[in-house]
Amino acid sequence: MDTSVLLPVEAEGFIQSLETFSLKEVGSTRWFRQHEYIEKLNMQAILNASAMHDEFIKELLVSYGRIPVLVHEMILVEVWKHKVFPILCQLQDFNPKNTFHLYMVIHHEATIINLLETIMFHKDSCEAADESVLDLVDYCHRKLTLLVSKTTMEGAATHDQHNPTGKTVESSTEELQIQSAALEFEITLKAVSVLRYITDHTDSISVINRMLCTHNVPCVLVQLIDCCPWSRCKAGEIEKYINGKWQKIPVEDHLKMTKLDGQVWISLYNLLLKEDCQRKYDFNSFNKSQLLKLRGFLTEVLIDQLPNLVELQRFLAHLSVTDPAPPKKELILEQIPEMWSNIVSENSGKWKAIAKYQVKETFNPSESDLRLQAQRLAQTYNLDVMESLIPEKPKCRSCGKEATKRCSRCQGEWYCHRECQVKHWPKHKKACQLMTETSEKIQRDLHISN
Repeated sequence: MDTSVLLPVEAEGFIQSLETFSLKEVGSTRWFRQHEYIEKLNMQAILNASAMHDEFIKELLVSYGRIPVLVHEMILVEVWKHKVFPILCQLQDFNPKNTFHLYMVIHHEATIINLLETIMFHKDSCEAADESVLDLVDYCHRKLTLLVSKTTMEGAATHDQHNPTGKTVESSTEELQIQSAALEFEITLKAVSVLRYITDHTDSISVINRMLCTHNVPCVLVQLIDCCPWSRCKAGEIEKYINGKWQKIPVEDHLKMTKLDGQVWISLYNLLLKEDCQRKYDFNSFNKSQLLKLRGFLTEVLIDQLPNLVELQRFLAHLSVTDPAPPKKELILEQIPEMWSNIVSENSGKWKAIAKYQVKETFNPSESDLRLQAQRLAQTYNLDVMESLIPEKPKCRSCGKEATKRCSRCQGEWYCHRECQVKHWPKHKKACQLMTETSEKIQRDLHISN
C-alpha cells in the first residue's frame, strides 16, 4: 500500500508558494488552497518522521525560510477564532446548512501546530524560525496559561473530546463551537511539546529573556505539573490523555510517565539548569516557593524513568537552603514579538465588519463550490494515508465510543451501532451525499483518463 502524500518536487512547489494572508482573507479560495497544501505537508512530515525516512518537508521549510510564514498563519487563525468567530456565531442571519468550510478554518490552527511539533524537534528548524520563535513562545504561553486556568477552575474532567461544554447542541454554529473547544485542548498539548523543543535549542538572549522574565514560564510549568490536565479520575478509574484520546490506565501503570509529563519536566530542566537561564532568572521568594513544590513530585519512580531529573532534584535541594543573588541588570537590545499585536492593531474595530463580509462572501458557498471543495479534500485526505497516520481504532461520530461500522455510502463516518448512525443521519445526510457524488465523479474521471 502506497501511503505517501507528496513527492519531494511537489512539496517544494507547495512550500515555495506559501504566503501570509490578511484576516479578511481567512477562508477565501486562495486561503483554502494553501490550507490543502499545509494539510498535505503535515501528513507527509508525520509519515517521514514516523518511518524515520528522509525528512524532506522539514529540510525544504528550513531552506526556503517558510517557518515564519507557518507561525504567522497559525496566529492569524488564533486571532480569527478569538475575535471574529464568536461574532459570526451570534449573527442572526447565519445558520449555515453545511459547516464543513468553517470547520476547516478552525482546524487549520491544529494542522499547523502539528506540523511545527514535528519539525521543531530539530535544531535547524528552531534557527530557521528566526525572530518568529518569539511569537511562538508567546503563542505557547497563551495556550498553557489558558489550560492551567481552565483546569484549575473546572477540573480536568471537563476536557471531553466530543462535548467539553456539556451543552445540548441546538444549531450548526453551536456544534462548531463545541468542536472548536475540543480542538483547543489538542492544540494546547501540542504547544507543550513545541515549547519544550524551543527550550532544547534556543541560545537567543531575547527568547530566553521572554520565557524567563516576561512570562515566567518555569512557574507556569510548575502549575501544569500540579494540575496535570492530561490526567483525570472518572468513575473511580484513572484516565490519561495519550495519542489523542483518554485511556484507562491499569493500577500498575498509574505512576508511569506520559510523553506530556516528560515534555514539561524536560522544559523545566532546560530552563532551570542551563547556565544562561540561571543568570537571567530571578529566584525571588515567590518563584523559589513555586519551584520548591516540584520536590514533592520528584519521586524515585519518576527519576527512574527520566534519570536526568536527579540533577534537577539536587539543584532544588540546594535552592531550598540558599538565596540566590538577583540577576544583574543588563542593558540589552531586545527583540519583541509582533505578529499577534500587528494582526490585532490592523483589524481593531473591524471585527464585526469582517464577520459580516465573511458570512456573505466566504462562508456561504454554492452547491457547486461545495462539490469542488469536497472533491479537492477527498484527494487530500487519502483514506489509506489517514489510517496509517491514525493507528487507533476509530470513534463513533455520534456518541464517541469505539466504532466498528462505517457509513456504507461515503465511507467517511464511523459508528458503534446502527442506532447511532440513524440518530446522526439528519446531520450527516447532506455531507454524505456530497462526498458520495464527489467520489463517484473522481472514479469516473480516473476511468476516462485511463
